[in-house]
Amino acid sequence: MNISTSRSRAGHADCTAPTLSIVVPMFNEEDVLPILFDRLGQFLENLGESYEIICVNDGSTDGTAGILADMHAGDNRIKVMNFSRNFGKEIALTAGLDVASGLTVVPIDADLQDPPELIETFLEKWREGYDVVYAVRHRRDTDTAVKRWSAIKFYQIINRLSGVPIPANTGDFRLMDQRVVRSISRLREHNRFMKGLFAWVGFRHAEVFYDRPERAAGQTKFNYWRLWNFALDGITGFSTVPLRIAGYIGMLTALAAIIYGLFLTMRTLIHGVDVPGYASLMVAVLLIGGLQLVVLGVIGEYLGRLFDEARKRPLYIVESSLGLSAGDDGST
Repeated sequence: MNISTSRSRAGHADCTAPTLSIVVPMFNEEDVLPILFDRLGQFLENLGESYEIICVNDGSTDGTAGILADMHAGDNRIKVMNFSRNFGKEIALTAGLDVASGLTVVPIDADLQDPPELIETFLEKWREGYDVVYAVRHRRDTDTAVKRWSAIKFYQIINRLSGVPIPANTGDFRLMDQRVVRSISRLREHNRFMKGLFAWVGFRHAEVFYDRPERAAGQTKFNYWRLWNFALDGITGFSTVPLRIAGYIGMLTALAAIIYGLFLTMRTLIHGVDVPGYASLMVAVLLIGGLQLVVLGVIGEYLGRLFDEARKRPLYIVESSLGLSAGDDGST
């Protein structure tokens, strides 16, 4: 399929739109930015396609904003959006998708663990008629054993609980047709699990396998605590099964309490009053109390998300931008 057919298929009216929009969320990445732009720029020039690079500065406190301003001054295809504070990677990625104008959009990490050279293969698949082409990590040798194990278990759990199959060992690195991006931009929930949203919108997809390299420079911003919260957002954002499990736990606990109460009543009627045991009483109280707190915690997670949505705050606030006509928030 040639590119003109792809444009017709996607329903694009703007023939001046670049073929590629590269979206790069970043937070405190001053060490890796010179390497990133050098490698990405060389690859895109050799590729020979029209492009734009949208850099979303997620409230960086180092020299990231200054470097991005210099890059834009040297090449107006590099466009910059500066947030008023740190809103998180998922929101930064959303903001980049909101303003991307290319026929295709490719989110990529600033640390170069997503090899830009794979974009050429993405484009080949897109021209074959695929709307989404995502990269699958063939091996995770750069991750620790604990991180590899937890990633496996996370995808197993979320795909059992969710009605939307989410490809395992995939990140945000993928190519999406503009009509896919427009569909994703209509989803404005605050607790965003982008891998789930990418899968939820559907469309025809293909996968490309690759080996993920080490970071080119700098330090990862994702520790185990942030990864745990990220996994929790994914599960609660795409499944109500935890609520159902909490209800089952409550019903089973109540049933056990009723049965035990009947047993105590019958034993008293048959054998008379018995001196209750302090240990068994404490175990019962602590068990039931603990289960109640667990159930309330699960319910609280979902109520907190409802509260976030009910406030209707914008997803992000843009402090300044270079080369973009973006608004000042992510409310639409």
